[in-house]
Amino acid sequence: MSSGDGKTPPPDIGGGFGGTHAVDEMERREQPTHFAFDEESEKRIPEILARYPENRKASAVIPLLWLVQEQMRRQTGVAWVPKVAMDVVAARLGMPPIRVYEVATFYFMFNTRPIGRYHLQVCGTTPCMLRGAEEVERACRDATGITGWGQTSADGMFTLSEVECVGACVNAPVLQVDLDYYEDLDYESTLRLIEALRRGERPKPGSVKGRQGSAPEGERTTLLDVPGE
Repeated sequence: MSSGDGKTPPPDIGGGFGGTHAVDEMERREQPTHFAFDEESEKRIPEILARYPENRKASAVIPLLWLVQEQMRRQTGVAWVPKVAMDVVAARLGMPPIRVYEVATFYFMFNTRPIGRYHLQVCGTTPCMLRGAEEVERACRDATGITGWGQTSADGMFTLSEVECVGACVNAPVLQVDLDYYEDLDYESTLRLIEALRRGERPKPGSVKGRQGSAPEGERTTLLDVPGE
């Protein structure tokens, strides 16, 4: 149960996060002991809750967890969801913390441990794999020194993850960097992208080949004029 103010985390239910999830000593050191929604987040929470009936507030768990992650990005430069913030979300929505933990650990969109400044997310599903995702992955590893999925580079700049389909199959292969999609990549263009990020630059998202949307490569192939008319 919460304290009644809708903001104070309730006591652990069902053993708490550590009772239901494997937590190593490194992860314990990473976890902050306090979280509170800031002014910007507090302004958005009523808008989110208004989408749902009063007795269905738990439906807001995904947007509130996303709000947490974006607030952490603003405040620390690292987009992730600490365990204590999950407890705050549970208290705000009047739901057992374990239900929030289940959601946060199920979806790839939530990072439950600190990541690098840039999150490199390689799509490895069939269309991207057929179009060269392995070369994109190789470039990511070569440029960052990362050797395994889920690892962060020694300089703290990059975290590398493999993700399922990101819905940009027509412009495969795709690398998602934080919230931006970079499409039509190969080994060399991936290296250039990562080096630009390392310099603090943010290249324009989309096709690195300049395709508009999912238009065909090269010249137009659409018949604009009908011969004889």
